[in-house]
Amino acid sequence: MFRVTATLRNLSDTMEKCRHLSRLHVFKENGYINGKWVTSKGAECFNVLNPASGDVIATLPDMNVEDAQDAIDAAANAFKTWRFVTPKQRSELLRKWFNLLEANKDDIAEIMTAESGKPLGEAKVEVTYGNSFIEWFSEEARRIHGEILTSPSVDRNIFYVMEPIGVAALITPWNFPHAMITRKAGAALAAGCTCVVKPSGDTPLTALALAQLAADAGIPAGVFNVLSSEHKHSPSIGKLLCESRSVAGISFTGSTTVGKLLYSQCAAGVKRIALELGGNAPFIVFNSANIQQAVKGAMIAKYRNCGQACVAANRILVQGDVYDKFVNEFVKEVKALKIGAGTEPGVNVGPLINKAHFQKVCSLVENAVCKGAKASVGGKPATSHGELFYEPTVLVDVTPDMKIYNEEVFGPVATLVRFSTEAEALNIANGTESGLAAYFYSQDMSQILRVGRLIEAGMIGINEGLISTAEAPFGGVKQSGIGREGSRHGLQEYTNIKYICLGAS
Repeated sequence: MFRVTATLRNLSDTMEKCRHLSRLHVFKENGYINGKWVTSKGAECFNVLNPASGDVIATLPDMNVEDAQDAIDAAANAFKTWRFVTPKQRSELLRKWFNLLEANKDDIAEIMTAESGKPLGEAKVEVTYGNSFIEWFSEEARRIHGEILTSPSVDRNIFYVMEPIGVAALITPWNFPHAMITRKAGAALAAGCTCVVKPSGDTPLTALALAQLAADAGIPAGVFNVLSSEHKHSPSIGKLLCESRSVAGISFTGSTTVGKLLYSQCAAGVKRIALELGGNAPFIVFNSANIQQAVKGAMIAKYRNCGQACVAANRILVQGDVYDKFVNEFVKEVKALKIGAGTEPGVNVGPLINKAHFQKVCSLVENAVCKGAKASVGGKPATSHGELFYEPTVLVDVTPDMKIYNEEVFGPVATLVRFSTEAEALNIANGTESGLAAYFYSQDMSQILRVGRLIEAGMIGINEGLISTAEAPFGGVKQSGIGREGSRHGLQEYTNIKYICLGAS
């Protein structure tokens, strides 16, 4: 644990903020299993820290595999009845949940800012975005259709129906603690599945707020369960969720390393799994691009949530004729960003999530600078704001021998690379095992169609730096994952096709 030295006044303000959070209806300090707020069977607890100040904002039960088994049992028992709740009834319950999420969105955003550090304005945008998945899947619940097929034989009738797979375990990260849950849970509940949610130990309070409002909406006990636990219990809980015969499917968003481990653990049971893993998104600016639009898009794609996003632009590739102009305009915008705690007015860049992550960002920049990269702006910790703040940074003269060229930064550091030809840009963009998102800017329609086909990514933003929406399928190719979330395709991860052949009597 770390703590930033504060004046008595600042400490008093922090304590008052914590007291304010504790008065919120959606602020909970227990796990949620089978419709009840519970502690850990191991009687262990852990602290949730505000990454901007280091102060403790909540103390939660540190749940273990015994608690996880209780949640699995509760979900499995609830599935026996929830699977037969009509799509119309599930739709109505999800709509009630959505309405309550909307009514409480400011409180949820405050909790999210306190535990994740992201600016309050960004937190409010995430809540609106996350809520949209519950709204979307409340509508899609009534559109899960089977089909009557034309039989090749006059004495047989053939058709198929879509059925829920069963208990779904949802393992979610800290960077978008609201939307990563609703994007999964909305689809699972709409399909008729029940859920065991394992949020990150860094940001469990948002998940618990969602649970409270699910209960208020009338979603039955055992249908939506949330485990609170620190990082030390995550491997054992994850292993149980993957190997339990009572769990039908896993949906995980997080690092590629952990995703591969979960994938292997699911193999023994040939279990359904959906993975949304790490990205290394290229952001390409061609000579024909509208530079003002490209700069605006790059700012969103790179510095949103302090760069801590799987779809964040990780490598900004700029063609030679417009390189200097783009860099000059981009640096001006980066210099204008305001660093600070998420509750401060006008802040664009908050802290990194924890010490380990902060040290990784520092190490990547130091390695690049040692090998010849130059920081046009930033390039060092912003210690005057707190221990986890890092300056918004632009690195130029980045080369392939630098770690930052090949690794996902997950921080407020933009790396700029000059290229000459379209083929060179595509070679760089596709020269990675990741393939989640990609962005490029061009006004040449032939180039737009050509490059759009040739980029190896599950999602592409063309002349647009913000691409996520409930209506579109979210997911990657190569080692960025399998399956899709959002859109009508998001329901497929939680349903089985049952084919029925009915012979003549």
